Amino acid sequence: MPRRDVVDTVLGFARTLRTAGVAASPDRVEAMLGALGHLDVLQPSDVYWAGRLTLCSGPDDLDRYDAAFAAWFSGERPRRSRPAQHEPPQLAASAPLDAGTGSGDDDPDTPDLAAKASAEELLRHRDVAELTIAEREHLRRLFALLVPAQPMRPARRRRPSSLGQVHPARTVRRALREGGEVTRLMHRRRRPRPRRVVLLVDVSGSMAPYADALLRFAHAAVRARPASTEVFTIGTRLTRVTRELRLRDADRALAASGSAIPDWSGGTRLGEVLKAFLDRWGQRGTARGAIVVVCSDGWERGGTELLGEQMARLRRLAHAVVWVNPHKGRSGYEPLTGGMQAALPSIDAFVAGHSMAAFEELTGVIAHAGRSR
Repeated sequence: MPRRDVVDTVLGFARTLRTAGVAASPDRVEAMLGALGHLDVLQPSDVYWAGRLTLCSGPDDLDRYDAAFAAWFSGERPRRSRPAQHEPPQLAASAPLDAGTGSGDDDPDTPDLAAKASAEELLRHRDVAELTIAEREHLRRLFALLVPAQPMRPARRRRPSSLGQVHPARTVRRALREGGEVTRLMHRRRRPRPRRVVLLVDVSGSMAPYADALLRFAHAAVRARPASTEVFTIGTRLTRVTRELRLRDADRALAASGSAIPDWSGGTRLGEVLKAFLDRWGQRGTARGAIVVVCSDGWERGGTELLGEQMARLRRLAHAVVWVNPHKGRSGYEPLTGGMQAALPSIDAFVAGHSMAAFEELTGVIAHAGRSR
């Protein structure tokens, strides 16, 4: 079993917490490491309470912390601490978190937290098409913790603010109310507003191993920002599944989406379907100024000329176009298919979509695309 550093384990756990919506600031992470230096890291209850008392900043964080702890360490939340039967080891900053060291091996009920954390990290980087049924079930729990970042755009109107440009009219009105003397400058500035995100998910036969994970990512995006997120599936026809994905439970949302999609695991006509999207939805405003994320491997059954034309048209309407190809995560991959060759000139970001780590990276790409083109 590979040895794992305590610091790396805690930093990975803090990253999971931040994904779940808990701040877990660097000073709180440092406080948890300091607490673990006086506790037994092989006792799940010690690790649980050390993190809960240092990383949580309020009652709203407790449920998220419990879910993140269970997901990261692959275990249930400890209900109560157990008295140590031996003197706890003194940990340095680089002490290994390994079941092979320490007297905790004598307790058969003590889970191997290091092994579970290591397996968690490996699972995040595994290709979802190669996962077993049990691993896919665990991946669903990670998707439940995923909170995609919301891209923002500057608003046209300025609003009152404590910082920003001086607002002459409000400054004068305040001065008149106070006897004609300017005692305080009033300011205004543009406050950012959410930018629309549109996801086009390929559910054709070639994308079948990744369709479930992509729709779970889409569900997480809709759950986080239901008013500014739209989801469509593409294959041989276009299907809007935003309403189905607004269901709170992910499994129910995916089941409802599956019932609404008539071309699941069918063929691929990307050019025709993209034209249908732009004619019916995109040109009327859905794609204007939005971040459009196309999730597809680029296989095109029809001609690639139409796909290239529609991608260029989409590029003129959207603020940014992101293309997610699961095969890009494989070593030695090159976008040689006709569909990818036709689409590449109109793409702002070309990213992988084959693992949990790739989906976490995708959230950052979307957020960055919202700030700059």
